Amino acid sequence: MANPEAIYKDVLIVGAGLAGIDTAYRVSNEVPHFSYAVLEQRAEMGGTWDLFKYPGIRSDSDIFSLSYPFLPWKGTNRLASGPEIKAYIEEAAAKFGITKNISFNTKVGTVDFDSRTDLWSVTAERDGEQVVYQSRFLVACTGYYNYEAGYEPPFPGVDRFQGQIVHPQHWPEDLDYKDKKVVVIGSGATAITLIPSMADDVEHITMLQRSPTYVLPVPNADPLTMFGAKVLPATVSHNITRNVNAVINVGQYVLARSFPKTSRKFLRKLNQAMLPEGYDVDVHFKPKYEPWDQRLCVVPNGDLFKTIKDGKAEVVTDTIETFTEKGIRLTSGRELQADIVITATGLQLLAFGGVEVNVDGAPIKPNDKFAYNGYMLEGVPNFAFIIGYTNNSWTLRADISARGIARLLNHMVVKGYTHVEPQVGGKVLTEHPALDLSSGYVQRSPDAMPKAATEQPWMIRHNFVLDSLDYQRSRVDAPELKFGTVAAASKAGV
Repeated sequence: MANPEAIYKDVLIVGAGLAGIDTAYRVSNEVPHFSYAVLEQRAEMGGTWDLFKYPGIRSDSDIFSLSYPFLPWKGTNRLASGPEIKAYIEEAAAKFGITKNISFNTKVGTVDFDSRTDLWSVTAERDGEQVVYQSRFLVACTGYYNYEAGYEPPFPGVDRFQGQIVHPQHWPEDLDYKDKKVVVIGSGATAITLIPSMADDVEHITMLQRSPTYVLPVPNADPLTMFGAKVLPATVSHNITRNVNAVINVGQYVLARSFPKTSRKFLRKLNQAMLPEGYDVDVHFKPKYEPWDQRLCVVPNGDLFKTIKDGKAEVVTDTIETFTEKGIRLTSGRELQADIVITATGLQLLAFGGVEVNVDGAPIKPNDKFAYNGYMLEGVPNFAFIIGYTNNSWTLRADISARGIARLLNHMVVKGYTHVEPQVGGKVLTEHPALDLSSGYVQRSPDAMPKAATEQPWMIRHNFVLDSLDYQRSRVDAPELKFGTVAAASKAGV
């Protein structure tokens, strides 16, 4: 039986972002007699969309596939702002009765599974006091990066700089960049979002990149959605748009990987057409890697290119020799003057939000374990985690995983099982990266994530279409899943 000093819930969900609210919805709707709680370390829900506050923060994948299949997105723009996404998550939590089950300001430290009782003990700190939970099943919806700190390279001479240095992950609410000279270090989605968002207010803004990134301009208005909204019920229109966009994204990815040279030429022509005549596109917008070796960056209505064309922003491709008192001196000898330097230099990978996972007192290292169906770990009972796609919207896989978890819980209830764990058995699996990207944040922490293999069900495949088909035909009693019952837990009735 649950420790009387602990708070007992059948399911504990760690994290109240997109994935956490999705999982709470699936559990509460598909296993309605189960109690659950969502533990959120921040004061508000939203995850990424509550953490990042920098100007222009928005989705870099289309909002229709990023939103939930059970709550239609009401807008018609393809990309949504961070505040809009946060408000949508809050709307979903309120509409489906999830908000009352969220414990805010609750930071999980350690989680321990006891095979004698088939219960997880979760130690957390809430508002400065220790609190203990117990649960039958635990789901980590904490994303894949460190919320406490972004990646900041050790730039030479940085202590000499007399201006202000800001990392987008910790954007000061009172940052005044009006009529200031700003340098944004980086070429990923954050930098590409910041440049056009700040350009009208600063004296001058420069995107300083070591190497270029593939940038795809997309129209922000979605014709399919606008048409569907006029002639179809909201839920029907939303789900058609959601699935069509998701399939299109898969198709574009497959084409780009199958025909990289053609894809490179296509992207170059798009970029060249939107840049000033004579612009050196091959220096600033021609990456050395193939399309989708790293995540493709999208810009709504080509806003980045328009800002460059209007002379409001500059792209510089070079490396940093040193910071100076007044800016940054480059390897080429040029010095960029700056009042503010924004280090959009990336994330730090972190599995399970840094939570320490133990089974019968033995610590579990994520990279020692293969992932089963992309959301469970071999040899770890009653535990699941959520990660999204690298080449499509996060929520697409999050919802597939959440549905799989709910289906598994239902099966355990019907059969009277108190534990389940995936087992590789005697199979020899060939390893494959869980996040198959050459991006810096992935390469810096190759051992941060669980292992994946080259065969099902141990693959972490970034293909929504194939994953959807696999979900439909997969067995909840697959031979890789080992179920069982603990007598003490069964008698306790929990």
